[in-house]
Amino acid sequence: MNEVLFKQLNDLKTEQRNPNTKDIDLDDALSIAKKINSEDQRVAEAVEKKLPQIAQAIDWVAQSLSIGGRLLYFGAGTSGRLGVLDAAECPPTFGTKPEQVQGFIAGGEAAMFVAQEKAEDQEEIGIADLNAVQPTRADVICGLAASGRTPYVHGALKRGMELGCKTIFVTTVPMEQLTISPDLVIDVPVGPEVIMGSTRMKSATAQKMVLNMITTGAMIRQGKVYENVMVDLMLTNAKLVERAKRIIMNFSSLNYNEASEVLEQANGHVKTALVMALGEKSRDQAESLLEAHQGFIRKALESKK
Repeated sequence: MNEVLFKQLNDLKTEQRNPNTKDIDLDDALSIAKKINSEDQRVAEAVEKKLPQIAQAIDWVAQSLSIGGRLLYFGAGTSGRLGVLDAAECPPTFGTKPEQVQGFIAGGEAAMFVAQEKAEDQEEIGIADLNAVQPTRADVICGLAASGRTPYVHGALKRGMELGCKTIFVTTVPMEQLTISPDLVIDVPVGPEVIMGSTRMKSATAQKMVLNMITTGAMIRQGKVYENVMVDLMLTNAKLVERAKRIIMNFSSLNYNEASEVLEQANGHVKTALVMALGEKSRDQAESLLEAHQGFIRKALESKK
């Protein structure tokens, strides 16, 4: 068993030595930063090559959310933390319910702060974590693993495939090195890390970029953005309340006090406040228009009703 694992790791691109950084232990601080930056620049190029697959993921997630489904991330270590982070940022940014996008990490909450390395080695744990949230065919299961081989992630993906869920795998090794065949693979081969095997570096950057695109794109397709401004944010702190007022002022001719008043009349719902201000509508009218047009502000404002 250990010999098989040794061979798998030995063959992974992310586990190879990077010829460009073999003397990094002799470098001064600026040279170290330059070498890391140079390698990081390759990440965006690698992600660019996978834009069609990322677009497919955006469409699947948007469709899932529109029918009451969820996006469920599963990962271990750095990959798992990235999934939890992306999920946690969706409610304040896009006004989603916490259950719509969820992140699961091998080892549970404790693993967010202290590595729980052995938790990733069992497919059964990934299966159990997925089963615990009662998945349905409407859900999208997204596995995250830089190495492409994490058993915890494989378990969740396999269970998702059994249930008929859409399954996506985000990895930073080439597809041909995978031993699992989900519905969609977004493989972003970033090559050897600056420090051999440290996938918290380029691999993590690549995964973060991909997850940003998937959730941001899906939320745009859900009407969470007006022009290029997030307008479905939840006003959970003072900064976000003031940002909401600024958004209303930027799109309308209202001053600060007027923007504050319309936001209050809209019960703190920025999209409703914008339709009220821009369309000269009452709160009830604005809410009805948004509902009739699936939350898209442009469509609500262009409506003849």
